Amino acid sequence: MTLTAIIISIIALALGTGIGYYLRLIISLGKKGSMELEIKQMTLGAKEEAQKILDEAKKKADARIDESVQEGKKKEEEWKQVENRLIKKEEMLDSRQTEIDREVDNIKVKVEEVKKIKERVDGMQAEKEKELEKVSHLSSEDAREILFKNIETKYEEDLLVRMQKMESANVEKLDRRAKDILSASINRLASSTASEMMTTSVNIPNDDIKGKIIGKEGRNIRAFERASGVELIIDETPGAIVISSFDPVRRQVARLALENLILDGRIQPAKIEEVVLKAQEEINKIIKDKGDQAVYECGIFNLDPRITAIVGRLYFRTSYGQNVLQHSIEMAHIAGMLAEELGADVQIAKAGALVHDIGKALDHDVQGTHIDIGIRILQKFGADPRIITSMKSHHDDCPHETIEAVIVQTADHISGGRPGARRDSVENYIKRLQDLEALAKSFEGVDKSYALSAGREIRIFVTPEKVTDLEAKNMARDIAKKIEQELTYPGEIKVTMIRENRIVEFAR
Repeated sequence: MTLTAIIISIIALALGTGIGYYLRLIISLGKKGSMELEIKQMTLGAKEEAQKILDEAKKKADARIDESVQEGKKKEEEWKQVENRLIKKEEMLDSRQTEIDREVDNIKVKVEEVKKIKERVDGMQAEKEKELEKVSHLSSEDAREILFKNIETKYEEDLLVRMQKMESANVEKLDRRAKDILSASINRLASSTASEMMTTSVNIPNDDIKGKIIGKEGRNIRAFERASGVELIIDETPGAIVISSFDPVRRQVARLALENLILDGRIQPAKIEEVVLKAQEEINKIIKDKGDQAVYECGIFNLDPRITAIVGRLYFRTSYGQNVLQHSIEMAHIAGMLAEELGADVQIAKAGALVHDIGKALDHDVQGTHIDIGIRILQKFGADPRIITSMKSHHDDCPHETIEAVIVQTADHISGGRPGARRDSVENYIKRLQDLEALAKSFEGVDKSYALSAGREIRIFVTPEKVTDLEAKNMARDIAKKIEQELTYPGEIKVTMIRENRIVEFAR
């Protein structure tokens, strides 16, 4: 019973499987037929749409071809019209050229006729002159000379008087014109003049500061004077300390350093040297700014910046008590006015006037006159040769090669000749102090030398590695003897020789 049931189950399972497969096959065949039908319908639709697109494209192409044909016809007509116009113009030009050629031929004929007439006239004139020479027995040149001699003899006195009147009148006119130009330039530039002093005062908040500046046994004031090269005058004058030096740059450095020390409050030798170095840097910046301002004020923009910086040093330089930078700026304005009146090169005249004393900025350190030094400076930094030519003749050291050179010299005389502008005694005093310092520096081993106390003392610092104590003592005696032999001075001069051996180490 059980086996029969199993067999029946197997048969039923086989029949079910066969029936399922058959049904699945029938369903698959039906789906395949429907998909093929859909594909055929889609193909027919695509063909119809493609045909429509082709028909539309053909219509558009035909329309475009028609438009192109019409445009081509229009262009062809336009070109024909243009061609016809050109042909007509060419015919007109040919006719005009024919007329011009005809007129040129007529002119040539007339020129030939004029030449023939001129030749006949010249021949008749020559025949007439020959007839006159035969009648008078004189050539034309002899007749001209006799005529001129007769006129000179007859009117000699009148001619001389007239020539003298014209010469004197021209000289008077030229002299009057020159005076008018100079007076106009002087009146147009009315600047004040002020003489430079040899001392500078520094205000202090209270007199207790004086003791700090002097320091224990005077070490602070000695350190300050050594570092700055000036003399501090600390007396009973309340609320002020006086800085004395003939060199204005040193005075300004010392003034700035002293003011900074008073504000800081820490006054000691090491701090003094540091503050003096910072003050020198600040003064150098001021020098650069002053040079830029001077060039801008004068309207000169083609100078090398290094030349401008050297010009700025003239702000702290004096000549006969007159500030050299202000004097140079004033000269530049006057030279520009004169050049404008005389028709010269205004820029060259102004630049030559501004740099005419540039050598004075370095005459402490470089040998030679300030003119020679200035020429070397300008040549080194590529200045215009015309500027050098205009500035080198302002003291008649070189011949005046251009009108700008004469203008620069004239402007120098105008600026320096103002009442109260210069004091000869101040310049001589400064020259004596400079000679004193230069004499001391001429000895080997001298590091620095400062003229103090209005030239009554020369303070000399020597290099300890090069000069011993005994050599320093002998050098002081030699310098004193040389001063007596070479320099002229009233009274006596104190020679102070300082040899200081300083050793610095750092603990790290």
